[in-house]
Amino acid sequence: MYTQLVSEYRFDPSENAQDALFDLMHYGYICVVDENSNVIFHAGDTNDMVFYRSASKPIQALPVFIHKLDEKFGIEEMESVVLSASHVGEEKHVRAVESILRKGGFSEDILCMKPTRPTSEKANEARIRGGLPLRKIYHTCSGKHAALLLIQKYLGGAPVDYWKEDTPVFKEILDSIRIMSETEQIKVGVDGCGVPVFAVPIKNIAISYKNLACPDKIQNERVEEAAERNVTRIAKYPDMISGENYLSSVLDSDPNIIAKDGANGVLTIGLKKQRIGIAVKLIDGTQEAWSFLAQEILKKLGALTPEMEKKMEIFHPTYFVNDNERIVGQRKCEF
Repeated sequence: MYTQLVSEYRFDPSENAQDALFDLMHYGYICVVDENSNVIFHAGDTNDMVFYRSASKPIQALPVFIHKLDEKFGIEEMESVVLSASHVGEEKHVRAVESILRKGGFSEDILCMKPTRPTSEKANEARIRGGLPLRKIYHTCSGKHAALLLIQKYLGGAPVDYWKEDTPVFKEILDSIRIMSETEQIKVGVDGCGVPVFAVPIKNIAISYKNLACPDKIQNERVEEAAERNVTRIAKYPDMISGENYLSSVLDSDPNIIAKDGANGVLTIGLKKQRIGIAVKLIDGTQEAWSFLAQEILKKLGALTPEMEKKMEIFHPTYFVNDNERIVGQRKCEF
């Protein structure tokens, strides 16, 4: 069962500013595990099943590194980060996915999603000004799909079937999820972009990010090496994991952190120095409280550096302003 995590209040303009009106509550889960996969803090039932959504991408990309497909296909380090990304369609993201598809011998047409616009407003405005059409490659998951295509081709499966559940690539990804999350309790659904998506108990999502942060704890030597390579590259090119001034990229700019968000309120963090894994799920699917929760959790764990706190000011997570830039409300942690 989930629990209350965040309350939002709006100040009543007709009363004293010290009095606030309840506006909204956010319910969900938080789970923190140590390097030995023990739960050391939780809010909500840690055995409840939660879909990773896009938080699984740094794990789903691991077979690329296990089989050294980046080397076999000549994929550069910066390009390889987009394989784990929910990119926003900035020029560097588009170039990277184009390059990977070309090196793999694939055309953009093979991607199973429909053509769309970049997530980034700035990138989409540039597309409109340039009179450019919608493209499949703009999809936030196109890097993950490129990874799946590389793995499917290497394993001898039909590339055109890469998005289906009963394929060599799916079985390989499922093994990576099982090893990293340390559980056989896995359910499979269909993600928004059309490929399989995985649910495990939320404590096991936290465990998987502990393992990304502490590859030496992974009970498989090849997966350990692959995780080390992938996480090192994400830390080196954090803007490739999401985009400039997006939360996952900001968090990953701290060399101590490996972080990734997922749709419908999922946020995952691994701390390398503290050797801790963290998973957050907001039941209402909101993303508005992500940065607020991340700051509070990192602060309580002694992992929020002054540099990171300054970077996260762009998200203004603790208060609300109106159109006149007057502070009219606040958020408060309840866990």
